[in-house]
Amino acid sequence: MSELQGAEAVVLVGGKGTRLRPLTLSAPKPMLPTAGVPFLTHLLSRIREVGITHVVLGTSYKAEVFEEHFGDGSTLGLELEYVVEEVPLDTAGAIRNVAHLLREPDVMVFNGDILSGVDLRGVLDTHRTNAADVTLHLVKVEDPRRFGCVPTDAEGRVTAFLEKTENPPTDQINAGCYVFKRSVIEAIPAGRPVSVERETFPGLLESGARLQGHVDTSYWLDLGTPAAFVQGSADLVRGVAPSAALPAAPGDAIVLADAKVDDGARLTGGSTVGVGCTVASDAVVDGSVLFDGAVVGEGAVVERSVIGANALVQAGAVVKDAVIGDGAVVGARCELIGGARVWPGVVLPEAGVRFSTDA
Repeated sequence: MSELQGAEAVVLVGGKGTRLRPLTLSAPKPMLPTAGVPFLTHLLSRIREVGITHVVLGTSYKAEVFEEHFGDGSTLGLELEYVVEEVPLDTAGAIRNVAHLLREPDVMVFNGDILSGVDLRGVLDTHRTNAADVTLHLVKVEDPRRFGCVPTDAEGRVTAFLEKTENPPTDQINAGCYVFKRSVIEAIPAGRPVSVERETFPGLLESGARLQGHVDTSYWLDLGTPAAFVQGSADLVRGVAPSAALPAAPGDAIVLADAKVDDGARLTGGSTVGVGCTVASDAVVDGSVLFDGAVVGEGAVVERSVIGANALVQAGAVVKDAVIGDGAVVGARCELIGGARVWPGVVLPEAGVRFSTDA
């Protein structure tokens, strides 16, 4: 695969992923199994696919986990380097913190928890064609009220950065993927927290720098919540979201090595069944993620949920839109729905939690 000249990548993976607890108690969010591999593998594979080979990871929370898994990156055809953020430096501060390892004129920067189908070469082409100082991937969303908005003029230049508002003037939002001139990164103040949205980008606009928008309607999802994490994994499995790292062909489900799925069980909706899992007869697993070693008992129903490593969902239990922590036990005939979270190692007795009136 040819190399993309003059460009490298930075991936920010320092967040604690508090909205995804209890899943992120044991692993950083970008390392959670997503469609059969750590989420970050999907992003790194897409970066490699466009010909970028030098990638710097900006880590913080459970920093050692990344290097233990990816090493020098050679198995992915990459040269990976790591920088640990000792104190929180915010988005721009985290980018500045890795500047000493950068060597190319153009630097693509990614938030490590965004699943996106954007054409990465297209973003870089936009940056170079417009001789921009910074180019931002902007994605159009149906409801921009939950996000900060980024309007652009007729030439695609960014004109402002607007906070969340009830009446957004544009449907374009910051999608968490940028191209910086390396000289711009080196001008960010070092050694203190700096926000790209509140300080760096507004400051660049004021100074007359060229901030360019690359606007599209590609697949885009922030994996910050359990519901989004489950949806992202299912979209990868079904081939709705692009990846060069799926461990099997896209389809209704991916079943990893040594998993035992009874012929009478149903796997649908882009589910992932992890290594060594067991899914018993008449069980239904729909649009869900089973981490390695999870067990789903006879007649149990698991929908749009995450079942942690070595957790047990016993016979006849119903788990919908819920998160079950590693090693937890959901007793037979329990019903867990609508955002329920069970912490690691917790044991719920038979019929101990129900939403139905019958026992």
